[in-house]
Amino acid sequence: MKIDDVILINKYGQGLISDKELLDRFMLNDLTQKRNYLKGMIGLIGQSKPQDSDAETAILNSKLKPTFTPCILIKKGVASHNLQKLAELPEPELLKVLRIFLSLFKIAYQRRFLKEKNIPHKWWYWDLSLENNVQKILALNNT
Repeated sequence: MKIDDVILINKYGQGLISDKELLDRFMLNDLTQKRNYLKGMIGLIGQSKPQDSDAETAILNSKLKPTFTPCILIKKGVASHNLQKLAELPEPELLKVLRIFLSLFKIAYQRRFLKEKNIPHKWWYWDLSLENNVQKILALNNT
């Protein structure tokens, strides 16, 4: 996953951007790129340490119907191997998968953000509303 995408996802986690920008960018990708993006999301979700109890809230926040396949599957747990099953769904389901992933990410991210914001070695919890912080992150990732 490109650093620009990771920054945008973390900005979303901080409530600085809406999911629309991420969903629109996702739809510009081909199938392989979409699956790779979702795999990157699984890593970011895991880093934020979601809990199985977050699944129901993620479904509600995603505004998806609870009967949609991604919603049914996420109820089985948020462990990486379960999320991988969602990322492997047919292409018409992948936008729904991203919506549920973003929702789950934001729930777990915000819980961690409150505890770990501004820890120097965890840039993903820095205040990303500050352009100076974003530029530092880009510089760190260009070396």
